Amino acid sequence: MAFTADDRTEITELISMHGHLCDSGELDRLEELFTPDVVYDVTDFGQEPLLGVAACAAAARAVGELNPVGHHVTNIVLTEAAGDRVHARSKGLGVNADGTVGSVTYEDTVVRTPHGWRISHRTVRAHRTPLGGRL
Repeated sequence: MAFTADDRTEITELISMHGHLCDSGELDRLEELFTPDVVYDVTDFGQEPLLGVAACAAAARAVGELNPVGHHVTNIVLTEAAGDRVHARSKGLGVNADGTVGSVTYEDTVVRTPHGWRISHRTVRAHRTPLGGRL
């Protein structure tokens, strides 16, 4: 199936909705973003990958007050892959309650499902050094 401008819009909105749902605490709606068996890879933060939507919601609840108060996604780049799959790369900014900010890159595999586009795999990579450490 052809990858259309409408697909690009839907995927961009899907990725953007992540911050809205997390920041409003609507973790029971994560199935609107992810496949039921999503792999949410947070190994760059010293944790095991989260497997499934319920594990993602539970992890966010466990972090509690240490969650960012604002998740902001920008610089979304989409690349069509084989079949009904798209590779999405975006930047994320997490604003904490104390005013500090962290930066990450999201590497997503997005798949077309009967319910629309969903993220089936997300890798979160933290930015800790300027220029990707290539100084």
